[in-house]
Amino acid sequence: MAAITSDLARLLSTVQRPGDFHATGTIEIFTPRLEVEGVGPIALPLLPVQAEQLIAVAERAPYGRGEATVVDPEVRRTWQIGAERIRIQGRSWAQTLEAIVARAAAGLGVSDPVNAELYKLLVYDEGSFFVSHRDTEKAPGMFATLVIALPSFCTGGDLVVRHKDREVRLDLRCPEPSDVAFAAFYADCVHEVLPVTAGCRLTLIYNLKRQGRGRPPEPPNYEAEQARVAALLRDWAAGRDRPDEDRPEKLIYPLEHAYTQAELSFAALKGADAAASAVLVAAAQQADCDVHLALVSIEETGAAEHTDYYGSRRRRSDEDDADFEIIEVFERRATLSGWRRPDGSRSELGDFPFDEAELCPPDALDDLEPDEQYFHEATGNEGASFERTYRRAALVLWPRDRRLAVLSQAGLSVTLPYLEELTDRWTGSGDGPASPLWREAHELSGHMLRSWPTQGWPRRRHEPQSDAGHMLTLLSRLKDTARIDAFLADIAAAGVYGKGDNEAVLRAVDLLPSVRAAALIAGIVAGNAAVALDACADLLARAAVGARTTGGRTDLVPAARTLVAALPGDPARVPPPEFGRPSSTDPGLIVDLLSALGRIDTALADAAADHILAWPRTYGLDAVLVPALVRLTGQDASRDVPAVRRLRAACLEHLRARIAEPLEPPGDWTRAGVLTCQCPHCSDLGRFLADPDRKVWTLKAAEANRRHVELTVRQSGSDLDLTTDRGGRPYSLVCTKNRASYDRRVQQRRKDLDATARLDGTAGA
Repeated sequence: MAAITSDLARLLSTVQRPGDFHATGTIEIFTPRLEVEGVGPIALPLLPVQAEQLIAVAERAPYGRGEATVVDPEVRRTWQIGAERIRIQGRSWAQTLEAIVARAAAGLGVSDPVNAELYKLLVYDEGSFFVSHRDTEKAPGMFATLVIALPSFCTGGDLVVRHKDREVRLDLRCPEPSDVAFAAFYADCVHEVLPVTAGCRLTLIYNLKRQGRGRPPEPPNYEAEQARVAALLRDWAAGRDRPDEDRPEKLIYPLEHAYTQAELSFAALKGADAAASAVLVAAAQQADCDVHLALVSIEETGAAEHTDYYGSRRRRSDEDDADFEIIEVFERRATLSGWRRPDGSRSELGDFPFDEAELCPPDALDDLEPDEQYFHEATGNEGASFERTYRRAALVLWPRDRRLAVLSQAGLSVTLPYLEELTDRWTGSGDGPASPLWREAHELSGHMLRSWPTQGWPRRRHEPQSDAGHMLTLLSRLKDTARIDAFLADIAAAGVYGKGDNEAVLRAVDLLPSVRAAALIAGIVAGNAAVALDACADLLARAAVGARTTGGRTDLVPAARTLVAALPGDPARVPPPEFGRPSSTDPGLIVDLLSALGRIDTALADAAADHILAWPRTYGLDAVLVPALVRLTGQDASRDVPAVRRLRAACLEHLRARIAEPLEPPGDWTRAGVLTCQCPHCSDLGRFLADPDRKVWTLKAAEANRRHVELTVRQSGSDLDLTTDRGGRPYSLVCTKNRASYDRRVQQRRKDLDATARLDGTAGA
């Protein structure tokens, strides 16, 4: 197990106190009754006329310079009204202020009781500001300043707060007049108010004071821990933590509190989770790592059995609440989802698999209680089973320079769209292969090739372009010949290939040297002919049409030879067709095969024709060869190929022989039929079939006897229509003779004449 997972968990476990040097937020309020001596009630949002009235009774706000308090509009230009002249009433204001103070204290990392003491009301009209300064202790026990921005209309006036080497810029305007924004910061923080550019900004200023005696609160300081975490992450990213062992691509630090998908965000983290998050986000930034917040989900299914038995009788209860014991876990799926960035935005990574060796610490989820658990009773041949799900929020991080390697773990549903986006941006930029976009696409495609799924790959006969074809199309647009070569040699030739990909395959190999292109095509045919013969024939036919020749078309001969060697022969050894797809020996296969061989090597075409004619049950004349040769006869390039002429002659001989057979309608009602049963009812059926004068026979019998006779008729292939007469009891089976055999022969004669005309060139003459 990589040491990083244990070391990171150990360091973060020491970070328990949440909070920061500032806190901010918004809260919905019931508008309080605000009165100012000399003005009276103040309407909120603040009206321009009342802003003028407030300024008329206010005084210029001073600032502290050493031991002195001075007024200097070049340093501070704003208006103030003392707390003694202000009254705030309203049945909800006390609760609102209490909620604001509680949120501010939590954001500052203060758990002890806190009081808020109104200090003054500040009016910032247009052009007002306050340069960088640090508050002095205005009252015993004061440790922080709370600013509440009352509803008003203004622009500008942002509050900038600095602490050590960090800085935040806070916009305390609220678009909703029923909301107020607040900000709190420790008294030793340097802060400034940027100029108000329009309107008027109205704020209440409170001193936050600790209750009782003792050391005043200070901003949480985890600089030492942050530095150690950053150093640990830098070693991990560089591979220095365990150079001789596999290190995890990403790290997953499960959080303590429970969070739903809806509330998942960095801003909503609680207690020690918020503290660990703050340290990890800052350390990751220093170590050049990406951090996300995500939901960890583990889903398990398997076999189970009841344990709630009393003697031989089980207590009856709802199956979802039943007591049961896990016998065996059959499937376990571990994923990350619901991604959030530190800035609050969503990250569209989707469901992301993870390795439990990436957990910090490695046993972080060992003692979890399932969030959902269900037991299912045994049914039929299925034994009793269970399902259960575990969910936890976690911080997830990875080295920024390994981002693409981690992204590739998410699978093709994520990486293919991202690679397409990179390709579009690169082609739109007009840059060459040396550009960062191309290099990023090249790196990502390398990770995708190494993790490309090959097990259980679905092969569908008439599937449009698959993920493999999509990938080749993108690589062709990138002109990334190294990745094209690797994909065709290692993935397509290994079986991840279908007929719908052939256009993409040929477009890709066209970017490679002729000899290498031919070798790759040969590799694809060799690796897939046994299970995708039709796709390989189509590939070879397409390649032969546009092949680049070197001393003839010898560059495709190895692939053609492999294809011919893979042709099925003895029908007893031909595997049955897969579910949902016909046999591979269909007319299209023959057309593609002979079209390709006729252009590549006529000797191989002759060998293929010999093989086809040697196995008539595999390559049926009516089902396969005649339709194929009709299509080939219309192709000028294939018309004069000796192998095609031989197969055409065999088809014509077959068709003309059948056309020469006599074709006359039946002269009476005698109908042929081989009956396999001699029971009384079937014997009556036999006599009916042999009777030249009877057209209809009715069997009034029980349902079992009627069904037996129906089965005998269908097995015999006799020309009979069957209906059931439901008049009376029992029902009657009505058998009526027809001319189906003759009609089929008439239809076959028409098809034979049409095919003969097409094959011998007399169609339309």
